[in-house]
Amino acid sequence: MGQVQERIEQYADEIRAEGAEGDKLMRLSDTAAKRLRESGAIRMLQPKQHGGLEVHPREFAETVMSIAAMDGATGWVTGIVGVHPWELAFADPRVQDEIWGTDQDTWVASPYAPMGVATPVDGGYILNGRWSFSSGTDHCQWVFLGAMLGDADGRPQMPPVSLHVILPRSDYEIVEDSWDVIGLRGTGSKDVIVRDAFIPGYRTLLASDVMDGTAVKASGRTETLYNMPFSCMFPLGITSAVVGIAEGALACHIAAQKDRTAITGQKIKDDPYVLYAIGEAAAEIAASRAALLETVDRFWDMTEAGKEVDFEARAIGRRTQTAAAWRAVRAVDEIFARSGGNALHRKFPMQRFFRDAHAGIAHAIHVPGSIFHSSALTQLGGEPQGIHRSMI
Repeated sequence: MGQVQERIEQYADEIRAEGAEGDKLMRLSDTAAKRLRESGAIRMLQPKQHGGLEVHPREFAETVMSIAAMDGATGWVTGIVGVHPWELAFADPRVQDEIWGTDQDTWVASPYAPMGVATPVDGGYILNGRWSFSSGTDHCQWVFLGAMLGDADGRPQMPPVSLHVILPRSDYEIVEDSWDVIGLRGTGSKDVIVRDAFIPGYRTLLASDVMDGTAVKASGRTETLYNMPFSCMFPLGITSAVVGIAEGALACHIAAQKDRTAITGQKIKDDPYVLYAIGEAAAEIAASRAALLETVDRFWDMTEAGKEVDFEARAIGRRTQTAAAWRAVRAVDEIFARSGGNALHRKFPMQRFFRDAHAGIAHAIHVPGSIFHSSALTQLGGEPQGIHRSMI
């Protein structure tokens, strides 16, 4: 167990309780955010020269799983906000200093979807747009946003060019009433709006350079951590959160079934069909965890040895990661269906784990179609094109 996980385990009961509060607030509670800051969870992938821990990504994933098993939304915010320091590590040193120079616990939100347009001007860009799903944004002071490069009239250039741009809180508006959902409510994944904000050129990265490793090479970063493939690192915290949520659901289910008696008068522990379902679900969730972590370990070893993680390996890695999330959530369905009516009560966390798990696989990185297509086509000697290369 890593040092951050050990610290956060001290507050497990508190984080579980705050999960119910966050679900009501529709954002992470201040107490839960405070515990994450104190534990160093968001600094796990942050550069050491800025107070970060630079842990192995496996340790990051295991910590996210542990937190998500306490409360899904807290784990989700850890996984999403916690991966942003990884990319910021190879951004321009000036923006790193702006964000972490006075407070190494400054958090950066997202999303990366190119929902705005960045129009070139002298020294940088003028940015406009509205972005959805900015998880944990209430507790962040900066944001990474995806944007299409615009022409002189503010329309996206063709062929399209995507940027990652970095803005301080003063340059964007959080839309308070934009997050009222059935699952992952406590993540506070609200919309943000940018109107005519000037973005200095040094606060931008070409999305393609981030994804293919050009950006990290240009930065001079030689650490194995920062040379890991983007398509492994970016989804890692998100899928780890889903697996952790499934683990939390399983633990909750087992605790509730120990002394439960069915309406027939039969003790649940004497029902062979429920026992089989628990055993099968536990095995499927464990398989999801193992598959996700094995990919991370293998990619780390390849990167550290200076070997290329080629397109085929990355595509299979994404297939493994996506399948892990879906497998874990199907397992949750099996045990939820056998949890009895009390699982429906809001006063018990089982229903929240169920809702959060299903919300988690709605994220774009968990859509399996093009990923499964690309991995299989590549293995058959084909060459995926266009959207089938996206996020691989």
